This record gives sequence, structure tokens and C-alpha cells, in this order.
Amino acid sequence: MESLVLRSVTAVAVLLIGTAAAALLLPASDSQQSRFLRSILLIASPYAMVTTGLVLLGLGWLVRLVLAPVELIRHPDDVGYIPIPGRSRADVANEVRRRRKKGDLPPVYPNGWFRVLDSHQVQKGEVKNITIMGEQLAVYRGQDGQSYVLDAYCPHLGANLAVGGRVVNNCLECPFHGWRFRGEDGKCIAIPYAEKVPEFAKIKAWPSCELNGLIYVWYHCDGIDPMWNVPEVEEITTKKWVYRGHTEHYVNAHIEEIPENAADIAHLGHLHSPGIMSGTDLRYTFNKTWDFVKHSWKVDWKPEPEPNKHCSQMFLKHALLLFGKNCPLLNMGVIARQVGPGLVYLTFDETYFGRGVILHSVTPVEPLLQHVSHSIYYQANIPAFIPKYMLRAECIQFERDVTVWNNKKYVSKPLLVKEDSAIQRHRRWFSQFYSENSPKIDTPKESLDW
Repeated sequence: MESLVLRSVTAVAVLLIGTAAAALLLPASDSQQSRFLRSILLIASPYAMVTTGLVLLGLGWLVRLVLAPVELIRHPDDVGYIPIPGRSRADVANEVRRRRKKGDLPPVYPNGWFRVLDSHQVQKGEVKNITIMGEQLAVYRGQDGQSYVLDAYCPHLGANLAVGGRVVNNCLECPFHGWRFRGEDGKCIAIPYAEKVPEFAKIKAWPSCELNGLIYVWYHCDGIDPMWNVPEVEEITTKKWVYRGHTEHYVNAHIEEIPENAADIAHLGHLHSPGIMSGTDLRYTFNKTWDFVKHSWKVDWKPEPEPNKHCSQMFLKHALLLFGKNCPLLNMGVIARQVGPGLVYLTFDETYFGRGVILHSVTPVEPLLQHVSHSIYYQANIPAFIPKYMLRAECIQFERDVTVWNNKKYVSKPLLVKEDSAIQRHRRWFSQFYSENSPKIDTPKESLDW
């Protein structure tokens, strides 16, 4: 498919450019036929050149649309808020955040593995400044190709190593005084003006790993080493499944709200029932214009037993209804396996359009700000536009959730009915990722004492 499109672009370009070139290269001749042909080509050549440019631009856009990976980055104020005429999106978002009641919150930073970057986002010799768990990190790739994660602030005088810092071999050099820190253990190995490097001169090196096209770090409030490993997707490693794009969003909510959706079965039949053409604005998703398109969901959520008690699975069956009739071609089976508090593997198994996975990651930036990414890998022999469409459809459905999360209050003791029982089971399962010293934030009392 990809090679066919590229060959078509090349053929059209050669044809149009050849028309213009023929007019310039046609040998001079006094014959009436030759003069007539030359005149026609000279008249046509400017139009051919302009047409060539326009066609190439159009085909370039088409190639990008069909072949290039999706790269959709949403900023914190872009989605999740109802616009108010005459007000900027930032003003509306800030007002909602300021006036919203937060509720009686669980600890804000659970223990586990979290994504910091996609692998392709940090090149060899490059360093990135990342904020997670309220901490500043320096994520860089050494000359050996290995990724490393260090605390960003130099223990000497506090300069940010990721802002102007330099990768030297596999070390990170401070931009202030040139101290160099080793990536694997944070040990300072060089101070340009000192006779000796003190043994205690070091910076925190975060436990990290890189697989599935992502860079992960381990967080534990008590400094405990990783208690489980990040599962590898073999099809990504062997390149049977190839990268087709990713999306990024920011969600103003407690981290637990997001994975809890897997156990909130009832919300799928309401919030996610309207077709994706109905959009993300919750005021209009039930618009009658697209009422003939509906999504149907059947879901079951359950935790996994030992030794994988840190994992849970959601089994989802999706059907698309047109005018109330099922379209079997678009039926889909998805297994969403959550690993720890911040990683989910959405594997597409039962679908006419091949197999693949969306790597869903939730990383706390601040107590009530989550960075959520979706990276899709799909069968290499499936046309790229299919997984790209699936990712965009997932994005639309996800942004409906974002609007709810950004405006809701966390209810620690919710009013539930029998059909909501999976929500309480999910909360008990998720509580294993908190420990006694997990950080909390104080929330003001939400009632007045008279």
C-alpha cells in the first residue's frame, strides 16, 4: 500500500515535469510541425510547472495523511472544559480548577512503573527535562544508546542538568560548573577544578527501563527497588507490529479516577454509546443528527491472582450499530491489561482488521495533574490508515472522559447500586499501590461550621 502510493506520486511528478522539460529540450527546427509542437509545449509548460507544484503539495499531504504516524499533542487547556464566549480556554480552565471541590482524596502518588517518554523522543546525546511526581528529572541517552534518568538538580549548587546540560560519553555534565554524573548510578566522576572527587558526591539515579518503544521509571515513596517488571510486547520487539502514532493529554484529576473507568461498566453504555461523529462536547454528543450510529459494549473486569496481583484485566466486546442493526465487520474484542497503577495494554485480538496494541500510560505530573499517552503499534501488513483511524477514534472517546474528570469531585464513599460492585473491587485492588508514607495533600473542608 505504502509503496503503491509513493510510486504514484513519483509517476505524476515525472509526467508533469517531463512536459515542461520537453519544451526546453526539443531541438530547434524550421519545419512547421516542429514549430507547432514547440509552441504548444512552451504555452503548456508554465501551467505544467504550476500544476506540478500543486499536485505534489496535494500528494504530499495525502501521503502524510495515509502513511505518516499520528502525532496528536493536547495541552492542559485544550480539552475537557466547556468554552465560555469571550473567555480564553486558559481562563475557563483556571476558573474550573480554582472553584472545583476536590473531595477526600487518596494518596496522590502510587508506587509503580510510569512512562516518562517515548523512545524516539530522546535521541543519542540528547537530554530532556521531565516533571513527574512533582519532581524534576533529567532523561538522556548516552553515546552507547542507553537511556538514563537522574534527578535534574545538581547537588552542588542546584543547577538544572537538563537545561543546558551536556551528554559526555554516558555521563551528564552540569552546565554551571562542569561536574559530570554517571547515568547508571548517579556517581560524580569528574569535577574540572577539584583535585579529587568526594566519594559522597552523587545524584539520585532513578530505576528505569526501556522497552515497547517507551522509557519507564520506577517510583516508590520509601525508595524500595522495583517489585515487578514491565511486560514486554514481543511483537513490538520483533517488529511484527510497527509504530503508527501516539496521542498525549493532560487530565486534571486524581490518578485513580482514570483506571477506575475500566471497572465503571455502566458509564460505557451512556458516555461512550454515541458514535464518534458526535464529537467530544458533552452538550451535543446525543445530537439527533448522528443518532443512527451507536456503540454497544459488553465488559467484565477482574484482578489477576498471585504472582500477578499487581495486574488486572478488562475484557471488552464492542459492536457498532447502524439504525439499530449490528455491523459484524466492525465488531471488536479488546483485552485491557493494567500493570500497576499507570500502565495499560489494550490488545486488539478479535477484529477483522488485524491485531495490535495501544500502550496507555498515566503518569502523575502534580498531585491532580496526570499526563496520559496512547501509543499504537499494529501489524506491519495492515494499511497504516486503519490503526491511525482506531487511535483517533480512541482519542475522541477518551476526550469525553477528560471532560468528566476535569470537572468532577472525587467521592471517597460513593453511592453505588448492585451493578456498580466492580468499582469497589477496583478501589480495593488499587489500594495496594499506596503505602504508609505515600504522599497526601490536605483538602479544605467543604462545609461551614456554624
